[in-house]
This record gives sequence, structure tokens and C-alpha cells, in this order.
Amino acid sequence: SAANGSACSFPRPSAKMATHPMKDLKVHKLVLNISVGESGDRLTKAAKVLEQLTGQQPVFSKARYTVRTFGIRRNEKIACHVTVRGEKALALIEAGLKVKEFELLRKNFSDTGNFGFGINEHIDLGIKYDPSTGI
Repeated sequence: SAANGSACSFPRPSAKMATHPMKDLKVHKLVLNISVGESGDRLTKAAKVLEQLTGQQPVFSKARYTVRTFGIRRNEKIACHVTVRGEKALALIEAGLKVKEFELLRKNFSDTGNFGFGINEHIDLGIKYDPSTGI
């Protein structure tokens, strides 16, 4: 018993519990985002990287308001993102986790069952370095 200071032992999961359908992981979508912080050449290069990675056309995100210290104006395009679903999303998550050595921190997970992490170099995901992109 745990009252006398010994360790508490939890019941072992049965075979029925191990295959419970609510414990299965499901991937609805993967959102890849590159936030450049400025419009122009760097943003178009970031869009090319996302297009190479996914084979889909990226969508551009605009600044909500002007921030003079960052040098951005309201409605200026400062980032791009792509939403991927299905098998391609699973393959990209697998590649991203391989770069992170399948280890994530507790702060990478939200209370609602989502998780996110960043990767410094896109070439770690298996893309060849393209000198024309230059990223």
C-alpha cells in the first residue's frame, strides 16, 4: 500500500485498453510556416522553399498593423504558409521529427492536442540545396 511509504503501482494496461480507438493518433492537417518579417526577395525565396517541400502553392500572410521598430507596414506581406493533409502531411511530420531526433519538449504541446516545433535548415528535411533559392 502507498500509505506506508512504498511506491504505488498502477495496473498494467490490458490488450483491450492498448487498442482503444481514442488513443490512436490522427493527423488532420500540417501547417508549414515561414515568417520572414519583410516583403520582397527573401519572402519569394521562402515561398519557393515551401513549394519545393510540399508541391503546393503557398499563401502569403500580411502584417496586422504597422510596427516602426520592425520596419513593417500594415497589410505588407511578411510570411507565407502551406496547409498539407493526408499521407504527404504524415511524411513531412516524420521527416521533421527525424531532424529533431524524435524528441520534443513539453512546451511544444498545447492543451488542445496540437504540437509545433521549428527547424533551422530546410535542407535537413531531404531537399537538395538550390543556389537559385539561396536560403
